[in-house]
Amino acid sequence: MFSDEVKIARTQLSLSQQALAQELNVSFATINRWERGRTEPHPAIRTVFYKFCKKKGVKFNTEKTNG
Repeated sequence: MFSDEVKIARTQLSLSQQALAQELNVSFATINRWERGRTEPHPAIRTVFYKFCKKKGVKFNTEKTNG
């Protein structure tokens, strides 16, 4: 889920929600809503997030578990 990926990125980069918001040029409230699963980003913003993560070396666990 995208909310999990936001949390993973913040944890790996040791960033607060505010700091990540500044890095991505979005509001703190936006990051908070993403993490809580309240909203999903526009596809263009999602692309910016993934490019940022790749540039910073964030690794996501891509294994899917059933159940």
